Parts: sequence; C-alpha cells; structure tokens
Amino acid sequence: MGIGLQKKRSKWFMSVLRLVKSLFAGVWRVLNGVRKGLHLGFLLLLVIVLLASVVPDQPQIPRDAALIISPQGSLVDQLSGDPLEQAFAKVRGISLNETLLRDLVDALRAAKDDERIEVVVLQLDGLTGSGLSKLQELSGEILRFKESGKSIIAIGDTFDRNQYYIAAHADEIYMSPMGNIPIDGYSRYLPYYRSAIDSLYIDFHVWTVGEYKSFVEPITRDDMSPEDRESSEIFLGALWDAYQADVTAARGLPSDALQSYADNAVALLTEAGGNTAQMALDYGLVDELLARNQIRERVKRLVNGEEPDDEKEDYARIGYADYLKAVQAGERGPSSENKIAVIVASGTILDGSQPPGSVGGDSMSAMIRSVSEDEDVKALVLRVDSPGGSAFASDVILRELEAFQNSGRPLVVSMSSVAASGGYWISMGADEIWASPTTITGSIGVGATFPTFSRSLDQLGIHVDGLGTTRLSGQANLLRELGPDVNEIIQQVIEHTYDEFIGQVAEFRDKDLNEVDEVARGRIWIATDAQEHGLVDKLGDLDDAVASAAELAGFAEGEYQIEFVEEELSFVELIALKLTIILAPVSKFLNIGPQIPEAFQRLLDVAAEPFRFVDQLNDPRDLYVYCFCEIR
Repeated sequence: MGIGLQKKRSKWFMSVLRLVKSLFAGVWRVLNGVRKGLHLGFLLLLVIVLLASVVPDQPQIPRDAALIISPQGSLVDQLSGDPLEQAFAKVRGISLNETLLRDLVDALRAAKDDERIEVVVLQLDGLTGSGLSKLQELSGEILRFKESGKSIIAIGDTFDRNQYYIAAHADEIYMSPMGNIPIDGYSRYLPYYRSAIDSLYIDFHVWTVGEYKSFVEPITRDDMSPEDRESSEIFLGALWDAYQADVTAARGLPSDALQSYADNAVALLTEAGGNTAQMALDYGLVDELLARNQIRERVKRLVNGEEPDDEKEDYARIGYADYLKAVQAGERGPSSENKIAVIVASGTILDGSQPPGSVGGDSMSAMIRSVSEDEDVKALVLRVDSPGGSAFASDVILRELEAFQNSGRPLVVSMSSVAASGGYWISMGADEIWASPTTITGSIGVGATFPTFSRSLDQLGIHVDGLGTTRLSGQANLLRELGPDVNEIIQQVIEHTYDEFIGQVAEFRDKDLNEVDEVARGRIWIATDAQEHGLVDKLGDLDDAVASAAELAGFAEGEYQIEFVEEELSFVELIALKLTIILAPVSKFLNIGPQIPEAFQRLLDVAAEPFRFVDQLNDPRDLYVYCFCEIR
C-alpha cells in the first residue's frame, strides 16, 4: 500500500515536471523566435543601409547656374592616404588639405560646353600651396574655358602668390576692401642643424657624391653651401621669370610690374595711405574692391542677367566636386579595348608598400604589373611628382617599368612640379620624358647618413664596452664611434651607386658618361635647362604626354580611353569605407573631431616635418637619392 502510493506520487510529480518543462520550452521557443526575428531585422536593416550607401546620392546640376571652383589645401596629382584613411579623416572632422588638380581641370573642361553653366567663380581663399607647373596646367584650362565666351571671375578676401596666379587668368578679379596681395617672389630657406647636433654631442656621419647634392647639408652645415646657393639662384630665378611672364601677360601689365610691386612695396603702400587693397587696385592687380555681399550681387547678375528677377534672392550654383560627380555619372560607358593607363607616383619614394601620397617600391611595382597584365592597356604614362627617396625602391620601380617596356608597349613619363633625384631615377628609362617648363628635375646624386651617440652617452656617464667575433663586429653600433671599415664600405657603396645612376642615365638617354656627370653631381635643373642638357625630351603637360603615348601606340585622338590606375581596396575595406561615409554626418552632428585648433596644428606639422621625414626613410642600405626642392 505504501509502495503503491509512493509510485502514484512519483508519477504525479513527473507529470508536473513534464508540464513545467513543456511550458518553459514553449516560452523559450517564443523568446528564441523573437531573438531570431530581431537579429534578422537588424541584418536586413544593415543590408539596406549598405545597399543605400553603395548607391551614391546623385547631385543634380541646376540650369543657369554658377560653377564654384574652390580648391582646398594644396593642389596635388594624388591625394595622400588610401580612400579608407581619407574617409576616417572625414569622420573625425580632419581636413585633408589637398585638392586633385585633375578634378579642377575635368570640371572646367566639362563646363565649357555645358549649357547649364553660365559662369565660373574661382573662390581661392582655401588654396594653400601648389607647384608652379600645376598652376600653369590649371590656368591653361581656364584660358580654354574662356574660349566658350562664358564669364569666369575670381573672388577672394585676399590673394597670396599662388592664388593670384590663378585669379590673374580670370576675366575679372574682385577682392575685399580689406584685402591684400602679398606677392613676394620665390624663396628657398632651409633650417640647418649642425650646431644643434653638436650641442647634443651627436656625431652625424655623412657620405655624398656630387658637390651640388645638398639634401644632407642641413645636418652638416649651419648655412647654405656656395654650390647649393648657385644652383638655387638659377632655378628660383627661372620660376620667378615664368611666373611674372604669365601673370603680366594675363593682366596686361608691363613685364617688370611684379618685380617692381615687390621691390617697391613700402613706397607703393605709402602712396595708397597704408591701404593694401587700394594699393593692389591702383596697381592694376584687381578690377574692383567689393565686400562679400556686393560680390554675391555681382555673381547673381552674371548668372540671372543684368536685370534679374527681384523675387530671386539668390542664384543657382553647384560646387565643382558635385558637378564632376554628376557629369561623370552620365559619361560612364563600355570599357575600351584600347587603353592608355596613367599611374601617379607622388611623394617620397620608400621601400615596401606605401599608401597614396608616398611612392612604395612594392606597391608601385604591383600597380605597374597589373597594367602589364592587362592586354587592353596599349601604353603607360607615369606621372611623377616626387623629390626622390630610397635608392633601392627607386631601382625596384625602374626595373618593373623596364619589364612593361619589354612587352613592346610604349612608356611615357609626365613630370609634374618636381621629378628630381629618385624621381628622375624612375623616369630615366622612359621612351619619352615630358615635363612642364617649370618642372624641377635633375639632382642626380647619392647621399647617406649615419648617426652615432657615443659622445652623448659619455655626457650622461654611460659607457659602452664589449667584444665581437670579427673585425666588423660593432663598427656600425649606434652607441659607439663609427668604425673605419664601415666608413670606407659606405663611401665605396655611395660612389658605386652614383656611378650606376649616371651610367644608367647615359645608357637610357644615349649620352656620353662624362657628359652626364657634368650635368649631374646633385645639381638641380629647371625643365627648360634640363631639356637643353638632354635630361628631358619635350615640354608639355599631362595631356600632351598622354597624346604622345597614344601616338607611339598607333592610336589617333578618339581611338583610345584614358584610365587612371589606383590601388584597389579589398571587400572588407570597401564595406568599412561605406560605413565610415555613413557615419560622417553623425560625427559632424555630435561634434566629434580634433580639439587642436587648425592653425596650431599646421604649426606643429611644420615643426615636426624634418623629424617625420627622417623617421619614414627606410632604404635597406640607407642610400638615398633625394632633393630638398621645396620652395616658398
């Protein structure tokens, strides 16, 4: 009886357990279904967002509009950093401070025959730097635009030297009554560190070949050498002569007007009663002094007509970036079987893979190989804007370019503002070398540096001692004095590399070795002089070089397609890029960005530039073909 009751109770208990288990299982199924539904909904939302980001917003070009050309930062042939880095910078609110020259040229070229564009407005306050050759290319497109009969005006609060060069080619220039045009010519001033290095008891060992090879002078001297001064005077004078000739011709001024404006600035300003804007107006550098609201009214009349509808408080306008996006979207067509590929080599040449804005020996070679493997590419144009860098990486790129030529297709180099030292190394094997008349090139020489800190450590009471297994052991130790054998080895390697450099120039350029040595030895040349010495074949811009490459490949105008080759992003990077672009407005709304004022950040960048340059050098043998060609 007791056992039977116990069994009944056990059964009842198990039934209750099964019921509870079933109840909890049902609840879990419901909750799990909700969880899966939420996950699915989230994934669907993410897919929708990604798909929406892949399809970009298409800007609309208004009718009877003004095209606003407003470059920001420096004019460049290639933006620094890959697209992902650029997008992250945008999210953080950091200005890239760069504008692609090609974008401005393409926008003007399209607007010339676009009936929707009535006038072009050059708003140049944001432009902070550019090589003269890039300014010449842009101004050449401005002159071609003017052939359409449409107006092009330049506006600004002030105009510095580079801004004014572009503005001078407009139909009219309007400047603020509080403005100024400080045109002071070209200069090249470098910081020299020898005394500072000595005060830190650092021994900086330097080896060079070529008395004009000045890139090591900042650490070996406290002033500019006579050879560097001589070379700089020649090419700076050539740049200034070209600048003056172009601007005075565009403004209809006497040929010596700008030289006089700079040399007699104090007297001219006194005549204008200390008013810099009036001084520029009296001298004929601008057409009218107008406040910003007056400039808006002037542009409004140009766009809407001399008697605009009073109900229209503004005028239709579109920025060059949106305009170019809209135009290019309408121009997309089938890919051509006859392509002229253009690869941009912009920045310091470094070993390994590097992002855009620097030239990596491996990454640049990979792009050249991808072009070589594309059977539709019938010719290659290498656009060079580089002061050089690693001798090893320069030679890696040169060899890859030779491999492309061995396929039987022509290689043409287009030199931008600077193609010197290592920049010339990667250029010298081309079938043709084109350069702007104001391109800075040459600087054919080699240098190496090696610091040792034994004296610095001695001052701190730290002494290094030990032993090695060979004569060379420890001779290249940074903490000891440089050994005599290493010193001799580096000197011999430097001389060999220089001989190899000029030997290849002689071979590629079909010149006598002694003749090349006379124009080499580290000397900097302006392209017009370089052409006379056989270092450059023809003078012209990128379009000229592309047309010549097409002709060498056997194509007439209209029979080929130009393709700018850039490093491709992976799928993951593309997704990250799209998400980053989506987050940009959120970041702006939340005011997420750098807290350091922009002006102070620029000051920090300038102060850190020499150390940043040294830090990025990575040649395996520490041999550099570099030119400090920067001018102000």
